[in-house]
Amino acid sequence: MKTFYSSILLALSLASVNAQDAGFRVPEAVKSSRAVTQTGSVNAGAAVLTSMDVLDNNRPISVGDTISIKIIEDRREALQQQVAVTGEVQAPYVGLINAKGKTCRDLAYNIKNELEKNFFTKATVVIAIDKLNERDQIAEGAIDLEFYVMFGIVARQGKYDLPSNEDITISQAILRAGGFAQFANKERVKIVRKTPQGNKTILVNVDGIMRKGDLERDIFIRKDDVIIVEELNWNF
Repeated sequence: MKTFYSSILLALSLASVNAQDAGFRVPEAVKSSRAVTQTGSVNAGAAVLTSMDVLDNNRPISVGDTISIKIIEDRREALQQQVAVTGEVQAPYVGLINAKGKTCRDLAYNIKNELEKNFFTKATVVIAIDKLNERDQIAEGAIDLEFYVMFGIVARQGKYDLPSNEDITISQAILRAGGFAQFANKERVKIVRKTPQGNKTILVNVDGIMRKGDLERDIFIRKDDVIIVEELNWNF
């Protein structure tokens, strides 16, 4: 019985000493985690990294990139987030920190230094870019950019990109082109669309969509559509 109580007192004493160490964490089962896999990913993500020595020190982080941050000593899952338009990310314990223009290794050491000031005796921070922003994916050929073309009586004719993350309707396409120009035939806007059977022409009353709210006629634009806004026919 004496030996039993002595063991308890020794364990409590060690716990008291360790509790004063900011880097001390009660041991727990290490959770296995899968790497985040997404189209355009450039590496396996912070979830599978265990050393700061292997962090990328070449590619700068850009606005719109999706990155993951993990503090090894914290034993939590990697935090994945998108770099905000301000260039900032939310670092665990630290809060907002600028990431734009820094490599994964640079940012990891910045966060490590902040953590070791107040939270951990030693912090191992691993960071990875899980997904590039759409612009960089296009530049590297990871995704294909799709287009449609606008001709005729609009403010700005030309070739327009078709975003992969949103749908564009015919009325929105007209607005992107600066709206109708004077004398445009708003009631008979043509969409020439490629189909397996050949080109198909669709007539749309865009004036009815915009002025009367006929939203069921506001059809979606597809890749390689050609939109033609003709001039009104004047009968005197």
